[in-house]
Amino acid sequence: MRVLDPAFAAHLESGETTLCLCWRLTRRDGAILGFTDHDRPLTFDATAFVPMSGFDAGAASARLGAEVDTSEVAGLLDDDRITPRDLELGRYAGAVIETYLVNWLDPAERHLRSRDTIGEVTEQDGVFRAELRSPHAALNQANGRVYQRSCDADLGDARCGVDLSGPERQRVATVTTVLGGHHLRVTGLEDRPVGWSVQGRAEWLTGERASLVDRIAQQDRDDGGDTIATDADLLGSVAPGDTVRIIEGCDRAFATCRDRFGNAVNFRGFPHIPGGDFILRYPREGSRFNGEPLVP
Repeated sequence: MRVLDPAFAAHLESGETTLCLCWRLTRRDGAILGFTDHDRPLTFDATAFVPMSGFDAGAASARLGAEVDTSEVAGLLDDDRITPRDLELGRYAGAVIETYLVNWLDPAERHLRSRDTIGEVTEQDGVFRAELRSPHAALNQANGRVYQRSCDADLGDARCGVDLSGPERQRVATVTTVLGGHHLRVTGLEDRPVGWSVQGRAEWLTGERASLVDRIAQQDRDDGGDTIATDADLLGSVAPGDTVRIIEGCDRAFATCRDRFGNAVNFRGFPHIPGGDFILRYPREGSRFNGEPLVP
């Protein structure tokens, strides 16, 4: 059962309403945008909601229980703050969008109808459509721990405990050459071991990808310097001279946690679990499968 603010409820019961919709969009990088289907700007909660004639809500479905509710918003790309390129780069993926029903004569009288997460975003001929997923969508994601040999924590998070803020855990690198869609040659990692950044993060500081974060899948070194590969296609969005903060990575193995980070006490895996080939092995003399710990 929804509970309405008394003043807003009184406005609805008056029989003569002055209502409009407002959308507040909060991107993962902290940027906040406000839009309304009213014909003049509105402001509340320190957010300016600008008129956007092409911004419109589509049909919404509401289900009982824990099923995922979905809806859609569509709009014309006539606002400089939303560009096809930003949509293509994924700046709006996972953003939170709040939908308000507002009395435009008195914006203090309003009701938060929903708080959704943007799912798939498409754009065609200057019109974008964003799928809105209700909070129930989180119930479709796997939660809880899995019994596995490798660590299931992210390096530097609260469960891991490793401090990544120090200079020994990060470097600022500069792109010298774009080698392809996923591969870049950079400078600034010369004093770090080969493979130091694998499974780490690339936090872009300048250029078109500024504020975006990519996962580093590979790091190689030759006479020409260091080459890194990311999980994102960088072709066209990265140029020589762009700078990126490289955060150290971890392969989630117990030996790495113990020897490289001195953090064995916080290891979040189960290193004594045998590998998947254990059941296929034939017992023979000298085998280590005698009940002793499997971790060296």
